[in-house]
Amino acid sequence: MKLWDKGTTLDTRVERFTVGNDYILDRALVKHDCRASAAHARMLNAIGVLDAEELLALETALDEIVALDAAGEFEIRPEDEDCHTAIEGYLTEKLGATGRKIHTGRSRNDQVLTTLRLYEKERLDVIRRALCDYDAALGDIVGAEGHVRLPGYTHMQRAMPTTVGAWLGSYRAAARDDLLILDAVAAIIDQNPLGTAAGFGVPVLTLDRDMTTRDLGFARTLENPIYAQLSRGKMEAMLLSACTQILLSINRLASDLMLFTTREFNFVLLSPSVCTGSSMMPQKQNPDVLELLRARYHAVLGEEIKLKSMSANLIAGYHRDLQLTKEPVMRALEATEDCLGILPVVLGGLVFNEARCAAALTPEVYATERALAKVKAGMPFREAYREAAEELSKD
Repeated sequence: MKLWDKGTTLDTRVERFTVGNDYILDRALVKHDCRASAAHARMLNAIGVLDAEELLALETALDEIVALDAAGEFEIRPEDEDCHTAIEGYLTEKLGATGRKIHTGRSRNDQVLTTLRLYEKERLDVIRRALCDYDAALGDIVGAEGHVRLPGYTHMQRAMPTTVGAWLGSYRAAARDDLLILDAVAAIIDQNPLGTAAGFGVPVLTLDRDMTTRDLGFARTLENPIYAQLSRGKMEAMLLSACTQILLSINRLASDLMLFTTREFNFVLLSPSVCTGSSMMPQKQNPDVLELLRARYHAVLGEEIKLKSMSANLIAGYHRDLQLTKEPVMRALEATEDCLGILPVVLGGLVFNEARCAAALTPEVYATERALAKVKAGMPFREAYREAAEELSKD
């Protein structure tokens, strides 16, 4: 039975349309909903709504659901709509009246929000660790090959000498800024919405919301119940913006590597173990992994724009439009984790062609050094600039 069912019959076509693919997406949320439901049950016990026996029965049944889910045996059917209904249905079928008490003092609105926040916190932790691993992989290359000199480029033309350490070190600097962004987003998301109900609090009952905040490991309680609903989409937009920042840097690193690994440049070689081939041309070793890393930025940016668009133009309070923000968040987080996870594999197999890099350091790359050497000897910069250019034209 649906959580909102009051005995009327819903047209099956409307049911299919409104459910969408939530019953599939929600497989990633079952353990988080069970965790939040257990915390809610403990709070209901503390305020006298549930007795000790009922609490134990609910906690035991919720643990069973988590175990079934881990084994791939907890079913969420389309008619359940989502994991939240499936979980309450299991509790009610198993425990009867005790199962029907679990929803006391909460709405599906704050139930969904709490589940999503727990899921997002977990994914943020995974992404943060993966970002640190990516930074460490870059650090390994800088430590081993950082001394290798090669041209730096502006406007895709040779500009000035640089090193592998400076080039890849720039991506390390970006990763560390991305960590700051992740930490800021994590701090904002780390608020407990449980107990805000449909967005207007819970009358009659005095809930101990700080108890569930501590129980679930949130940093603080989200106080304003209307903001709890306004935060859905807003906080997720911050999260996806953090993901696109990470992937923007990865996009540019992938572009660098695709250019530098061409035979025309040949500054660096990819390991054959990370390259694919052509179905027709026997000689091909294709950097498909880099091309997909480059493209994932655009895919996640699209999810971010989708989410922000769907969250706009809504008056304060909950709207079913927000159901459609779940999938963009999940897709973006998954893509970001995947990209960060594969990068250490790709980077670990890079081999630098030091001779080829050195050969590319042709005389014009040192033009700025020539000009500044003249400045150091007392010549005004603009004269030194022109004189260095003239000298190069004669070389």
